[in-house]
Amino acid sequence: MSGTQERVGTTPAIEGLKQALRRLPGVGPKGAQRMALHLLERDREGARQIADALQHALGKVVHCQRCNNLTEQELCAICSSPRRDHSQLCIVESPADLIALEQAGVYQGLYFVLMGHLSPLDGIGPEELGIPRVEALFNEGSVKELILATNLTVEGEATAHYVGELARSRKIRTTRIAYGVPVGGELEYVDQGTLARAFSGRRET
Repeated sequence: MSGTQERVGTTPAIEGLKQALRRLPGVGPKGAQRMALHLLERDREGARQIADALQHALGKVVHCQRCNNLTEQELCAICSSPRRDHSQLCIVESPADLIALEQAGVYQGLYFVLMGHLSPLDGIGPEELGIPRVEALFNEGSVKELILATNLTVEGEATAHYVGELARSRKIRTTRIAYGVPVGGELEYVDQGTLARAFSGRRET
């Protein structure tokens, strides 16, 4: 008998795969089990492709040294583009939010990706979000308008207020996207037309 006790109908390796899949957002125990069994029963080649792609991405993808977005270079394509407007800086919570705004095609400035929002109860403060790096960008003097595009949740609003105060203390014009984005909504799930209206209708804060 194996040194590791097997559960009825499964094995330690299957259980380990299920637990790993549960780390994905929105995947519960049943969903993880369906995925694990599908890959092992019906699509082992697909499982190998996923494993290879993950290993490749983990070895290649880093954070942009300027905006903190995910990239394979020292500077991402947006930060290194001479066609972007360096006088505008848009603050977003995640790479998914940046992608949503880029797909809406309404913004040609630069970004900073916080990779989250302020959440003191979870131990996430300004340092964890890289806000000192945002302050350094302010201090360079090239940013003339800060656009706050954090999600319209309680945490997103608190984060926007905190960063906005830092900008206003340096006399940087500060605007907030609002119109058309529902309260409590997350940018990556908002349609492109609504995002376009939210950007064009942004207001002073």
